[in-house]
Amino acid sequence: MYDWIIDVLFWVAVVFLVGVYVSWRATRLDRLHVRVETARAALDAALVRRAAATLELAASRLLDPATSLVLATAAHEARTAGADHREFAESDLSRALRAVFDQPGFAGALADSGAGEGVLDELSAAAAKVAYARRFYNDAVSQARIARRKLLIRVLPLAGRAPLPDFFEIDDDPPEI
Repeated sequence: MYDWIIDVLFWVAVVFLVGVYVSWRATRLDRLHVRVETARAALDAALVRRAAATLELAASRLLDPATSLVLATAAHEARTAGADHREFAESDLSRALRAVFDQPGFAGALADSGAGEGVLDELSAAAAKVAYARRFYNDAVSQARIARRKLLIRVLPLAGRAPLPDFFEIDDDPPEI
């Protein structure tokens, strides 16, 4: 007589557990997307800080006019580039910084002048933070992409309308300061 009640309770428990699992997966995916957005904001802040430090060095009158112009142009292009060209502009800034600092005795001459030490320290820290922020962002993107490839996420549209995040690939090797 109570067999149908046990069957109903069993199926209610199964549906409840499946619902909890699906909800957990959706929440996990949402947290991964939030992590990607947060990491992107940190990466953008690090890139802006590096460009600002480069502009500060270019405007410091510690460099010759040609070098200042090269750095200022590269930093300006990196700050004003659109989404389609940002990776290229940031890579160009990295290459410009390395080209300037790879000149024989350049960093030593700036450090010896005493006035440029603070600017160099700030630029060095900013360049290192760009590398770390990009790695953290690309790691978050990788985890979000792996999660979105799962069968449950694809069968039930748990990602909603969120776009698939893209990696941010730039030449971020810092200059030898």
